[in-house]
Amino acid sequence: MTTFVQVHGTGPDGWFWQRVARRLRAAGSDVYTPSLTGVGDRRHLRDCHANLATHITDVANLLFYEDISDVVLVGHSYAGMVITGVASVVPERLELLVYLDAYVPDEGESEVDLWTPEMRAAMEADRGDGMRPPPPPSLVGIDDPLLADWYLARVTPHPFATFTQPVPSGNARSEAIPRANISCTAGRLTSLYERFAEKARQSGWAVRTITTGHEAELIAPEEVARLLLELADSRG
Repeated sequence: MTTFVQVHGTGPDGWFWQRVARRLRAAGSDVYTPSLTGVGDRRHLRDCHANLATHITDVANLLFYEDISDVVLVGHSYAGMVITGVASVVPERLELLVYLDAYVPDEGESEVDLWTPEMRAAMEADRGDGMRPPPPPSLVGIDDPLLADWYLARVTPHPFATFTQPVPSGNARSEAIPRANISCTAGRLTSLYERFAEKARQSGWAVRTITTGHEAELIAPEEVARLLLELADSRG
């Protein structure tokens, strides 16, 4: 049985994975979808000054307290930063890292370092009270009005400090963990994330594509689940 731990990006929380998780569980997998501190159903903790290290600890603690190993750790969007950090902290519990249309940082890089100058200026302008507003449905590829309404009712602002803190230094064990990339090839964010898919190809990772917008978990959950199971099965 494969154990998946799936980490959400900016705006959503654990609910974001429910459509994919149902399909993975139906296929016999064990699935965890943690919510990160300060957002979604943990938005009451937004004053706890959460940063990237907080979110790395959220996931690392889940792995410890649930006592799960041989984990396929999946990160979407911002969570590419998180799963990279988790790999540096508890590599012994991980079997595979999957970056789903996600940032792929090098050691010492923050998410801000990976933004374009135009994106950085726009994000800084929206910084406000230290929380970044959630992305609008049209930006992330959600065109269906009913799905857009469902999404907007649940997304929350995200702690800006998570974007400015660099990923922690890795170690030899973390570098040995196999990695894969799933790239969304349609929508307004393609140019931002396709460079990380190319980076993955050049690094020799398994790379898969989905012709959909950025929020593939909501738009194409069956395809996301199929690719995750395929990548997990290819480990051996």
